[in-house]
Amino acid sequence: MTQRSFIEKREGEWRELERVIANPALLRKKAPPAETAAGTVEAAAAPRAAWFPQACRKLAGDLNTAKSHGFDPALIERLNRLTMEGNQLLYGGEPFSWRIFSRFIFQTFPRAVRSQWRSFWACFLIFFGLALFSALICLRFPGFVYELMSRRTAASLEALYNPRGDHFLKPREVSTDADMFGYYVYNNITIAFRAFAGGILAGIGSVLILAFNGIFAGAAAAHLINKGYQETFFSFIVGHSGFELTALVLAAQGGLLLGYRLFITRGLSRGESLREAGKTALPIISGSALMLVIAACIEAFWSSRHEISQAVHYGAGLGMIVLLIVYFLGSGGKP
Repeated sequence: MTQRSFIEKREGEWRELERVIANPALLRKKAPPAETAAGTVEAAAAPRAAWFPQACRKLAGDLNTAKSHGFDPALIERLNRLTMEGNQLLYGGEPFSWRIFSRFIFQTFPRAVRSQWRSFWACFLIFFGLALFSALICLRFPGFVYELMSRRTAASLEALYNPRGDHFLKPREVSTDADMFGYYVYNNITIAFRAFAGGILAGIGSVLILAFNGIFAGAAAAHLINKGYQETFFSFIVGHSGFELTALVLAAQGGLLLGYRLFITRGLSRGESLREAGKTALPIISGSALMLVIAACIEAFWSSRHEISQAVHYGAGLGMIVLLIVYFLGSGGKP
């Protein structure tokens, strides 16, 4: 093989690779025509997203061929640079796109949740059912709350929602709001990740974490009601609880889906079964994380505004809940 014949045979694809690397948006369009073994040209119907990995593999072979035949160092340098840039584009991930992000928000995420409505309602009933049950028990028997949480934890809750506390008597500074936003994001996503990761134990871990948080939430609410702090408590949580609690349920649902398919493979290998479940579970957990960030933002910058009337807090909170219901029922079309 001569250098001239080698270049003439492969130059067209190298130039196309250079064009795609310079403009990655071309990956969403059709692939260039391909030359057959007989020398005829066929129009490729596959998108460049499918053609590009194959072209990068051929390019790596071209580089080895050029080195082994001792071709011009300038040619070898060109192919080496093109190989590195192609691999960077191939494995570096797609750059952020508002179009892709909006498609995830308004199509992928709500469709994924609706497609798994049975597991969603199972997790929903576990969390809110146990929350209601523990709340009723603790309302009827106030002392039982100390069986579910320590006296120190109960005292911390009382101090937090005591309307006569110092934090209720003056507005919070913006810098403090920002600090609390970071804390809420960390705390909420940590709990959600545990609920999701617990799914690896056949889904049992997700259910246990969801159940624990439901029981604790119900007991905490009942204890504050028994102390007479229900007005400060409910006006605070109503704004962000729709996002936060729904996100927790969704995180557990994602873990449950993975745990279920780890053992119920439906004839697939375990790895293939998990990959199949991940197509639905990963959009759910990603959407859950986004909802928790929104909840933390509301909690830090809105729910903590004690100087705003409770009627406004309740109105805004109920509006958020209605918005979530409409979003999950009406966005994205059919799964």
